[in-house]
This record gives sequence, C-alpha cells and structure tokens, in this order.
Amino acid sequence: MTRELPQSILFCCDHNAVRSPMAEGMMKKLFGMQTYVQSVGVKNSLEIDGFSIAVCQEIGVELSRHRSRSFDEMEEWGDDLSSFDLVVALSPASQRRALELTRFFHLTVEYWPILDPTGLGEGREAKLASYRVARDQILARLKDNWGEGAHA
Repeated sequence: MTRELPQSILFCCDHNAVRSPMAEGMMKKLFGMQTYVQSVGVKNSLEIDGFSIAVCQEIGVELSRHRSRSFDEMEEWGDDLSSFDLVVALSPASQRRALELTRFFHLTVEYWPILDPTGLGEGREAKLASYRVARDQILARLKDNWGEGAHA
C-alpha cells in the first residue's frame, strides 16, 4: 500500500557515506522535484563510499558528487530539521540522534532497518554483493511506501 509522498524527507545513517546517500539519490531518481530530499549522518568522518557509488551507478543513480555532512553541519548550513515532514533513520544510531533532535519539533521519525554493508564480504565482488543488498532493501522500501515514481 503506497502512501502520500511527503513534501520533504531527510534520510540519515551513521556517516552519510553509504545508506543515506543511496536513499537520497534513489529518492531523487524516482520522484525528481516532487519532494525535497536531503541526507545526513550522525557523524561526518567519511567521504562517500566508492562501493555505494558503484552499485547506484548500476541503476542510473549518480552519487559521485555527494558531499557527506552531519546533523550538526546541516544545522550550521541553515537546513532546519523542523522543515522536514519525515525523517527516515537507516541505522539505530541515527534513529536515536533523530529522536533526540526532534523532541522539540512535531515531526515523524521512521526507522528502516537497512543492512550496513561496510566490512562485509571478502574481495571486490563479495563487497559489491553486500552493497547491492543494502541498495535493493532501500529501493524496495521507497517503492513500498511511495510507489514506482514518475522518473523511474
């Protein structure tokens, strides 16, 4: 069952380097300008992961220009958390941080348990397979929630 597309959505994970950039990129690919989409991490200690770039490129989603940022940097750069209709946390740590930050705002936080592919698999092909699982889990959740999108 699909539901109405939020006007703005924020995806978050641990470092804004793997899962949340994939979700942001796929959401933009599916829904274009129909919704405002951003992503953040609890910390910004990593750059975008090369395996994330590779597996998203396989489905026509460009991530190579993504710049990682944290919740704190998001606020410093002027993005107000209260301006988002929905926050989707893709890791337990990001769910805790989002709930902590949203105590003062009326805003919905959802948790999607998405595999963390970092550190899984021996060798390039096994690692790519793990990242594909995470990518496909995110894509399935996006489509389950909001349909196939106009730009798929």
